[in-house]
Amino acid sequence: MTEAPRRTALDALHRALGATMTDFAGWDMPLRYGSERDEHVAVRTRAGLFDLSHMGEITLTGPQAGRALDFALVGNLSALAVGRARYTMICDAAGGILDDLIVYRLADEEFMVVANASNAQVVLDALTERAAGFETAVRDDRENYALLAIQGPQSPGILKSLTDADLDGLKYYAGLPGTVAGVPALIARTGYTGEDGFELFVAPADAERLWQALTEAGAAAGLVPCGLSCRDTLRLEAGMPLYGHELTTATTPFDAGLGRVVKFDKEGDFVGREALTAAAERAAAKAPRKLVGLIAEGRRVPRAGFQVVADGQVVGEVTSGAPSPTLGKPIAIAYVDAAHAEPGTKGVAVDIRGTHEPYEVVALPFYKRQR
Repeated sequence: MTEAPRRTALDALHRALGATMTDFAGWDMPLRYGSERDEHVAVRTRAGLFDLSHMGEITLTGPQAGRALDFALVGNLSALAVGRARYTMICDAAGGILDDLIVYRLADEEFMVVANASNAQVVLDALTERAAGFETAVRDDRENYALLAIQGPQSPGILKSLTDADLDGLKYYAGLPGTVAGVPALIARTGYTGEDGFELFVAPADAERLWQALTEAGAAAGLVPCGLSCRDTLRLEAGMPLYGHELTTATTPFDAGLGRVVKFDKEGDFVGREALTAAAERAAAKAPRKLVGLIAEGRRVPRAGFQVVADGQVVGEVTSGAPSPTLGKPIAIAYVDAAHAEPGTKGVAVDIRGTHEPYEVVALPFYKRQR
């Protein structure tokens, strides 16, 4: 028998709002509340509110917590300042990506790792195994947090009305403890939409109270509840990778154009160093393929797994594709042979059910907000 999907602390609220629910990585999650296009546009122009409580929080504490993460992950986490966050990855010994992560340093001897829902157990098991030789404790905190995200250009103003925390001084990829509408929270200036915004880590028992407070505070600014469907089109426009699509165990950070997250200059060894050194050398010589953006000339939408073709030959594969509400055209991210990966390359198409639909090759991201 298959297990029933897990439900977040906001499950009853989503159903009361009429959300279309879907099983995502073993969780029952809101896909959309009404029109996913309207939700997408709200985040780009006003603000949207998301339940992301399916994400996996793992805490490391102890005097060698930083060193343990330096060994377990590809980044230099021991150098991370208290109150800051960093995007990083955990790789296997062959350099393949097990997951992409955000790590927050909460105190000198305390770090919180946030994993994707689908990989949370894999990451927990790997961190537990890799930290065994260090003076640190690894704790599964998935049951101890609900996660709400408020994203969009109006989000700072909405959140300011509910907290005394210094949001103006809170940099991108930083977090601070505070209270929001009387609810204790870790307030982080992070997100997965390409917009300014905040992610709020709170106790599950406080999640509904916080959601309602944000909804009321944001009503005049046009805040709407948002599901996972528009989160995907938002991250796609912003050129942000999705695990299982752009990132897999068959890809290294260098394949994905994210070699910058691998810190070879940190002290000591780390899992995958040898393989990633070779991957870096291959990429420097000439990467065999590159991750690029594709914009449709027509109206047909490409999907993950569709072949990219040129001169009758297969030259790549789509990893993500969707209609772009911002551009008004279908877009895709694809791995393409280097010879056809330069922006403006002519003659590139996507094979959509036997028809070669012309696409323009562009550099990522498709969308970048005005700061």
